[in-house]
Amino acid sequence: MFAGKTLLITGGTGSFGNAVLRRFIDSDIGEIRILSRDEKKQDDMRKNYKSDKIKFYIGDVRDFQSALNAVRGVDFIFHAAALKQVPSCEFYPLEAVKTNVLGTENVLEAAVQAGVERVVCLSTDKAVYPINAMGISKALMEKVIVAKARSSNKTVICTTRYGNVMASRGSVIPLFTRQIQGDEPITITDPAMTRFMMTLEDAVDLVLFAFEHGKPGEIFVQKAPAATIDTLAKALTELLGKPEHEINVIGTRHGEKLFESLLSREERVAAEDLGGYYRVSPDLRDLNYGKYFEEGEVKISEAVEYTSHNTKRLDVDGMQELLMQIPFMRAAVRGEQVEPEL
Repeated sequence: MFAGKTLLITGGTGSFGNAVLRRFIDSDIGEIRILSRDEKKQDDMRKNYKSDKIKFYIGDVRDFQSALNAVRGVDFIFHAAALKQVPSCEFYPLEAVKTNVLGTENVLEAAVQAGVERVVCLSTDKAVYPINAMGISKALMEKVIVAKARSSNKTVICTTRYGNVMASRGSVIPLFTRQIQGDEPITITDPAMTRFMMTLEDAVDLVLFAFEHGKPGEIFVQKAPAATIDTLAKALTELLGKPEHEINVIGTRHGEKLFESLLSREERVAAEDLGGYYRVSPDLRDLNYGKYFEEGEVKISEAVEYTSHNTKRLDVDGMQELLMQIPFMRAAVRGEQVEPEL
């Protein structure tokens, strides 16, 4: 489907963009465009990949003209540009809205105007039952996507939603690894806290699955295992040869959840089980309010959400097996001082 086509990745200098480039750079795709604000990271990518297939666009999704300039002539878009750090969004919530909500509207409107065939947007588990500004902005972003998908005509717009990507920039695994390698205590907020575990390759697979199968407004979720933070810490200390390494419990940080949800109770009822993925169709009811007050769903009352507490739970051995799939972790086990995925 990508042969000779032009793909735009917004926020393409991040972890996801680099993973897509590694997957596609030697394929028969025609051109990959990277739209981001960071000229330093773009220059690093230019030197790293040395490929004529990659075209770099300095710009910001907050600016409609930036988005439109990058989108002209594009066949497909992976929209990954976002503010993702919970603490920074908590202190500057309007900045999260400008990028995650209004920026998404700019990208989608530019895509529609330019006649882009398909757009896959990246969301997060924090958009389900959100308790922090980042999650709230992503939840509203999803609503913008569904609304736009209703009227996008020739442009198919859908969404993926996934949890924490292991060893990506800002994730806890590189932090724990540095602490272990530096003989510093591991700092854990709550040992019983659970998180979904997926690799960057899993994230790319999910986006490609949505790209191939998605219809307007649909949300795709990959079934993923989870582990407690305590299990993750023990798996890391054993892999790095320091099973007795000190662990300090510092308490839950502001805006953190005990567990994450990938599907709400209402979505779980409507979700189609595709084996390794869930597909959630959009609510396409109109503004006839009688439908909301006169018709109910008994199934919703009986459903349970899909969370990191009730998915497949990894033990220490299972966590280690998953960790060793990551190049970052394999390098750390060899004793190398490593940096997180770009």
